[in-house]
Amino acid sequence: MKVLIRYFLNGLLIIAPITITVWIVVAIVDWLDSLFDLGVPGLGILLMLVFLTLVGFIGSSFFVKPFLLITERVFHKVPIISIIYSSVKDLFDAFVGDNQKFNKPVMVKMTESSENYKLGFVTQESLKSINVEDKVAVYFPHSYNFSGELFLVPRHHVTYLDIPSSEVMKFIVSGGVSKL
Repeated sequence: MKVLIRYFLNGLLIIAPITITVWIVVAIVDWLDSLFDLGVPGLGILLMLVFLTLVGFIGSSFFVKPFLLITERVFHKVPIISIIYSSVKDLFDAFVGDNQKFNKPVMVKMTESSENYKLGFVTQESLKSINVEDKVAVYFPHSYNFSGELFLVPRHHVTYLDIPSSEVMKFIVSGGVSKL
C-alpha cells in the first residue's frame, strides 16, 4: 500500500505543475480571446502582443511624450487615483523599467546575536531624506506570493551578492526550493 501511495504522490508531483501551468496559460489566452471575440483561438494573445508593442513604439515617439507627461501629472493630482497609479507604475518600473529596483541582491544578518540571514534586495542605499544615514532599505519578497516587506537595516549587516538578481528572486519566491 505504501508503494502505491508513493507512486500516487510522485505522479501528483509530475502532473500538478504541468497541469496548473497549462491551465493558467489557457485561461489567459481564453480571457484575451474573449476581449476580442474573433473566433480564432490564440488570436487574442497575438493581438495583445501587437497592441502592446505598437503602444510602446508610439509612446517612445518624441511627439507623444508630452501627452504622457500631462496624463501622468493629472493622475498624480487626483487623490485616490494617485496612490493606485504611482504604486502600480513603481511596481512595473521595478521589474521592467529602465530603473529596475531589484538589481542589488543581498544577504542580511537579522540580528547581532543571531546567525540567521535573509535574502533580499537593496532598494535605497541612501536614506538621508529621512535622516537615517547608517541604514539601507532592503526589500524581502515573500515566498509563493507577490508581496514582501521593507526593512531599514544597519548597513554593516548587509552583504552584497554577486549572483544574478533573477536567480535570487526565483530562490526566494520558491521558498528556497529552486537552486541558487
